[in-house]
Amino acid sequence: MSLVKQVIENADEELRYPTPAEIRMIQNFCDSGEQRIRIATALAKNQRRIVELASEKFWKRCPITPSNSGNMRKTSSCQRDQGWYIRLVAYCVLAGNQEPLEDIGTIGMKEMYQSLGIPIFNWVEAVRCIKEEAQKLLGDEDATVVTPYFDHIIQTLASPGSPYFMNDGSTEW
Repeated sequence: MSLVKQVIENADEELRYPTPAEIRMIQNFCDSGEQRIRIATALAKNQRRIVELASEKFWKRCPITPSNSGNMRKTSSCQRDQGWYIRLVAYCVLAGNQEPLEDIGTIGMKEMYQSLGIPIFNWVEAVRCIKEEAQKLLGDEDATVVTPYFDHIIQTLASPGSPYFMNDGSTEW
């Protein structure tokens, strides 16, 4: 849900008009529209390149991984999922909040990878690599817009209690 819709729904639920602070939030949202569209467009146009560069970086950091085993089906599946996360971040940028990640992307994500036997550490590191490549592509100012969304994915995957992480956050293997 976009910030505008969220403000309107909150005000309507309380049977009131939006507050001056909420109106300023909407104004800021509108003022940043051109930047958000530019960022989402850059992510869409460069998704494949971001994934390729991030994969190379990931394989240097984690050379022994199913996505680097020579099995092209596994490699393609992993890279498809990496592109999916870039798309979700673009949705968040356009919406102006992380709700698309929560509604579409992060619910059940970790459980799915765990059920497939994929080490969560690998996905956390892969998303870090994607984030780094996206930041490099976008430049400092635009990178500040996408960074919180990538961080949300990383934090969701790396949350304590995962069977692939110790309580201190280190990996078990």
